Amino acid sequence: MSKSKRLLELMMTINRKRKFTVKELAQEFGVSTRTILRDLQELSELGVPLYSEVGPHGGYQVLNERILPPIAFTEEEAVSIFFAIHALRHYLFIPFETEISSVLKKFYNYMPGDVRDRIDQMKNRVDFLTPMRQLTSPHLSILLEAAIYQKVLLIEYESKKGKSSRQIQPIGIYASNGLWYCPAYCFSRGDFRIFRCGRIHSAINEASTPESIDLHHVNLENRELFLHADQATISVYAELTKEGIRRCESEIWLSSKLNTRNDGTGWLEGSFSKHDIPFLAKFFIGLGNEATVKDPPELISQIKRILHEILAKYDSVTKHL
Repeated sequence: MSKSKRLLELMMTINRKRKFTVKELAQEFGVSTRTILRDLQELSELGVPLYSEVGPHGGYQVLNERILPPIAFTEEEAVSIFFAIHALRHYLFIPFETEISSVLKKFYNYMPGDVRDRIDQMKNRVDFLTPMRQLTSPHLSILLEAAIYQKVLLIEYESKKGKSSRQIQPIGIYASNGLWYCPAYCFSRGDFRIFRCGRIHSAINEASTPESIDLHHVNLENRELFLHADQATISVYAELTKEGIRRCESEIWLSSKLNTRNDGTGWLEGSFSKHDIPFLAKFFIGLGNEATVKDPPELISQIKRILHEILAKYDSVTKHL
């Protein structure tokens, strides 16, 4: 076996084992312990985070930040990955902020000069625009970790009703229109809720939190099946113009409820929680003449009430002109 191939296989082996002795590796690769020691030294110089322990139970150990084996990308694959990551710069907060910066530098610095020139030319020619939000979301990493490992968090949350402490078990995080959201099971409410990450002031994993529940079957793809399962719901139907369809398509929470005709117009139809009526009323008012709500009557009444208040406000302004 060539030295380069042995180093590559050695890197994959120690990533898998995590803890090992030089003697074990020497036997596995059929070389001397001196050769393995030299190989480990070379891997360490390449950045593989190795830690040695002395004594009868000693050996080598790979630290938490494992180094993955080299992956061969085509030029087009490398450029596409670079720009997919580059697009995230519009978010002031992301779960892997430091790591993403490091990945971009590695991709860029280790590319051939002509590929770097191509990227430099493309940077101002292609973009994925996202609204720049000033709200801070510093707890994305802990929320994501809690979702992956089924942990319960104690959070300080600020809603329209004020600040409160909540015990939640996240099922994931997602971004929409520049804002981050965290669907989670709320132990205080005994139901699933969606939390705006920018309104979470603190998030910690405390021993006093309740025992976690099994939520492996709940994820971002099927969350709608659980979010309103135990709540009173309403059926909403609204006609949409072409522009109305286009604007609703940018809302991730409406994707499963939109229907489009051949002429580009369409309709929105689906179930929502009754608690969402005030939010839906403001949303449809924002669409103006591009949407016409047909059902339910309570949503139509809420829209008319808000519009009446707006008209009354501007009537008052006109009187003082």
